[in-house]
Amino acid sequence: MGYKVLMVDADPQSSLTLYLAHEVEANQPTLLEVLKKQVAVVDGIYESHHPNLWLIPSDDGLELIQEYLSSTAMGELALKKRLKEVKELFDVCIVDAPPQRTQICLTAVVCADLLMIPAEASSKGLHSLVRTLQLVEELKSVDAFEGSILGIVPFRDRWVGRTQAKRSEISIQDMKEVGIGIKVLPSILESERYKQAIDTGKSLTELGYPDLELPFIKIIEVLEAKWLKNKTHP
Repeated sequence: MGYKVLMVDADPQSSLTLYLAHEVEANQPTLLEVLKKQVAVVDGIYESHHPNLWLIPSDDGLELIQEYLSSTAMGELALKKRLKEVKELFDVCIVDAPPQRTQICLTAVVCADLLMIPAEASSKGLHSLVRTLQLVEELKSVDAFEGSILGIVPFRDRWVGRTQAKRSEISIQDMKEVGIGIKVLPSILESERYKQAIDTGKSLTELGYPDLELPFIKIIEVLEAKWLKNKTHP
């Protein structure tokens, strides 16, 4: 669409870095060095193989950031402050946060204008979603989060042929009930094809499974609608 997009891999698992085929070399700055202010933010940004797409990568060293953020005054604001330094260079910034309720997750949430919450289609995933919604409300109550929740994306939705597993069906219905007023988007099915896409750095369409891209197409549509609305009514 022509937007200049910055991707930030804030997950120590570094799946986003892997998917964008970026190899972190020795002594190469990553998000860890950016957050600790050891380098200028621009020195931690790398051009990807895709047009208009840049990345602040991570590696397993990002695990070390937890203690730093916990011991630093207002550590939850660290990512927000750093990204402000490059705000004028990009139209959109997308942060991939870890699934755990950790300090790095907290600083990722606080810096966001919009949240998209993945939730596993299971009892465990529903419980995690409830805790995430509670966290967002807690942050709102102290003015630490001023954004909004764009939607919930169920994942690992199990189907056998054309029949949805009962546990998945019930979990997704419960998500709609606990997330009153929050859009629940089409679910990501339980399929090895997604892992294959991550491992190969290819899209699902390139792998021959365009139907599996529906959840991501819907996410793009929701993002674009919000983008246009904000441009019309800033």
